[in-house]
Amino acid sequence: QVQVVESGGGLVQAGGSLRLSCAASGRTFSRYVMGWFRQAPGKERESVAAISWSGGSTDYADSVKGRFTISRDNAKNTVYLQMNSLKPEDTAIYYCAARPSSTGRIPLSPAQYDYWGQGTQVTVSS
Repeated sequence: QVQVVESGGGLVQAGGSLRLSCAASGRTFSRYVMGWFRQAPGKERESVAAISWSGGSTDYADSVKGRFTISRDNAKNTVYLQMNSLKPEDTAIYYCAARPSSTGRIPLSPAQYDYWGQGTQVTVSS
């Protein structure tokens, strides 16, 4: 199993940037695919980005492509989400999640992830 804890959320003006971090426990962090998801009030949880165990493959939701970048440092058991050009519609609780690595395309659906953090609030003001 792996446990994850998110940090780095906060309040930022539209057009600004934030970097979220997700620290994972366990010595097998490098065997997990990691993903970022978000949930706005009254809406379903949606995918944001995901990264393969090696960091060599990534995938993004269309709404964040070109603005957000996911990365990981397996030596530090940490995955990051760099968010640039933030918009008010990016306001949500952001969650980090993990699942065992598998072949094929990186999973991007929340239902495909097993281990979740408690989330960190991101608020973008207009």
